[in-house]
Amino acid sequence: MRHGFSSSILVAALLISAPRAGIAQAPAIPRMPDGRPNLQGIWQVLNTAAWDLQDHSARLGVPAGQGVVDGTEIPYQPWAVKRKQENFAARATADPETKGYLPGVPRIMYTPFPFQIFQTPTHVAMTFEYAQGVRIIYTNGTPHPEGPIEWWLGDSRGRWDGDTLVVDVVHFTDQTWLDRAGNFHSEALHLVERYTMTGPDHITYEVTVEDPKVFTRPWKMTMLLYRRKEPNVRLLEYVPGLLMEEEQGELERRKTN
Repeated sequence: MRHGFSSSILVAALLISAPRAGIAQAPAIPRMPDGRPNLQGIWQVLNTAAWDLQDHSARLGVPAGQGVVDGTEIPYQPWAVKRKQENFAARATADPETKGYLPGVPRIMYTPFPFQIFQTPTHVAMTFEYAQGVRIIYTNGTPHPEGPIEWWLGDSRGRWDGDTLVVDVVHFTDQTWLDRAGNFHSEALHLVERYTMTGPDHITYEVTVEDPKVFTRPWKMTMLLYRRKEPNVRLLEYVPGLLMEEEQGELERRKTN
């Protein structure tokens, strides 16, 4: 009886321990000397949010895509629904992107181009291939400057919540859109971004959008940022305004030839 009891204990122990042996441990996230997650590297989204934040079908020049808006719907005020529809109808020329402007935040985070993160104990810097944009996120405890101020990429102040970088962004211009589908905001835009590494090569990017002039309530987007791992990966040059000038010049030359 005692032998059978001991065998049962042994079998139970093996059953409990066997699955654990077969489970691979998740790779540890890289860390800076101060213990914070090391966000440094070149990152890029793999979604279609730049074309449309919401679910959308394919059309000429636009890949089909699944939305990144939590709850699927953007809570526009009634007047803003009409404005968004007008933006969409005129998007070929009305989109600020077509004028060569910086795309603003959060839009610059999900343009289909890579960006690079640099990190120190007092700030996080982001350099973007698109339009050679630069963001500085101050993590030294300094407050936003007093407004009103209207900047293309706003003013970013960050803090660490455990392993998550939380960034408060204010002081926007109203001359940017949220995507190519005409989703828009006012100069009262206020963002709270959360950057959480879920492994060495992935960052979960969440952004809560608040704008009492345009939306009925705050709403949120969520997406993944992927580390670019090619051995020779680097940021190249993409300056939309310059490219448009070059194209226009080429068209003029063709007319005269």
